[in-house]
Amino acid sequence: MSEFITIQVGQCGNQIGGALWPRILNEYGVSLTANNTKTSNSSSLEQSFSSFFHVPNSKQEHSFRTLQDLASCKVKARAICIDMEDSVVARYRTGTLKGLFDEKCLVTNYPGSGNNWAEGFCEHGPQYQEKILNCLRHSVERCDSLHGFLMLFSTGGGTGSGLGTYVLNCLSDFYPKTESGSRFPGALNFDMNEINTNMVPFPKMSFLSSSFNHLVTANSKISSKRLKEELFFACCNRSNQLVQVDPLGPKSVLLASTLIGRGEYSTADLQGYIGKLQAKGRFTSWSKKAVKMGLCNVPPNGQNVALFSLFNTTGMFGLFQHIAKQFSSLFRKQAHIHHYTNVSSFEMDFFDECLESLRDVMHKYKSLENVGPQTIPRLEPRSCD
Repeated sequence: MSEFITIQVGQCGNQIGGALWPRILNEYGVSLTANNTKTSNSSSLEQSFSSFFHVPNSKQEHSFRTLQDLASCKVKARAICIDMEDSVVARYRTGTLKGLFDEKCLVTNYPGSGNNWAEGFCEHGPQYQEKILNCLRHSVERCDSLHGFLMLFSTGGGTGSGLGTYVLNCLSDFYPKTESGSRFPGALNFDMNEINTNMVPFPKMSFLSSSFNHLVTANSKISSKRLKEELFFACCNRSNQLVQVDPLGPKSVLLASTLIGRGEYSTADLQGYIGKLQAKGRFTSWSKKAVKMGLCNVPPNGQNVALFSLFNTTGMFGLFQHIAKQFSSLFRKQAHIHHYTNVSSFEMDFFDECLESLRDVMHKYKSLENVGPQTIPRLEPRSCD
């Protein structure tokens, strides 16, 4: 089975991790309390346990039902927790999840990055690079089939955005490629490497809108067909996007789309939803066919079905335009600039480079809003006379 290493950076990243790991444990039927009355999970879920957890070879056949079971068998989450302010990470040492995280993979400092990107990237990044790389090597060496890294960090603030960006650069330099694979078996199952292949039509246009829909228990009284329909419409609704874009809005052109179903979905179900998406959304002449379908027959624990969507849409232009306007307004007044320039290795040219990079991405998305079909004349055979 494929394995994933989760890297949590900064207060936001570690708080998200604090909510994520109980959900992961719940999916595998592991209770946070001493008493567990849950029924055993499917064999596919049991077999995929090592995707998120390192289990010593001598304990591979054990059945884990509580955190105490994990602790007694020395099972550790495949996670690296980094924060230049140790208050959130400290909770992992003493809180409910005590013992789940490997002490060798906890990186902390005091004081923090002071809500300053330059401090996190230019100062703490080089200072803690060796320690972070050692954590990465330790985690990678405990994997049999590493599939990739899952980064949890904020795009604002200091440690999350600054040191998070530095860690991304380290991953790009030292682990540029990982193996093809999935957490669960299946001919139509979705491989995370396919996201880049199918969802990024042109270089630099790698910004995706992901959706969420409300969790529905297996005991729901809604009919299966109606429930699936509601999940599909929820995935396309602007209110359920995790970034502020409307994938089916009047100014949105879909460049690539993905629908991933888990549980009691059939190929016909997803093909029907793709047809509805193609009928309702706006596409370029070539992107209407660029809709990826994934199907996994293993549902989340306690549910019969779940649906997830990804969209690469020109609606990203409006989001980036808003960010650019906010930045330009502050930059004209030189507001907060001194916090960055006080960091010795930060250069003023970084501001111009970042703004130019953002505008380049904005231009690429904007240029595809009204693109029409291109007619390329066929080559005519030339006479040999």
